[in-house]
Amino acid sequence: MERHEEVLVAIRQIIRAIDLHSSRLSKEVGLTGPQLVLMREIRDSAEETIRQMAKNTNMSQATATTILDRLEKRGLVVRLRSQLDKRKVHAHLTESGREVLSKAPLPLQDGFVSRFQRLEEWEQLLLLSSVQRISAMMNAEHLDASPLLVAGRMADDHRHS
Repeated sequence: MERHEEVLVAIRQIIRAIDLHSSRLSKEVGLTGPQLVLMREIRDSAEETIRQMAKNTNMSQATATTILDRLEKRGLVVRLRSQLDKRKVHAHLTESGREVLSKAPLPLQDGFVSRFQRLEEWEQLLLLSSVQRISAMMNAEHLDASPLLVAGRMADDHRHS
């Protein structure tokens, strides 16, 4: 196999790993990757606004709101007005939401991040520049993307309402 073919195989393996993880997540707990990420942010945040949660998860506020709408319809999340500032709304997991989240597999990027951070700095930089070069060679460097390893686009979450 030629080198360029080996690179393309490795890229395809990454895509396949993301697809398989997304399918497992959907099958096991009925969540999409963005839903899982937002639920984890709700669990870990202390009375953050929707805007702040969206920023922390690299989602647009509109996408986060749409995902929250879906999670709320399923009874996994509730939105409550702040007691201190009635203009602010905070999301909270319901008991059902906490249960679903406790059964959910970790996001795929969690394992990647911990392994990546154990690499020497020079190796991290080498990998970063290599992947950025691949992105540029595929004319993909201008595409908007979040640092979440999920199948599809974040916006897909609100297209299937």
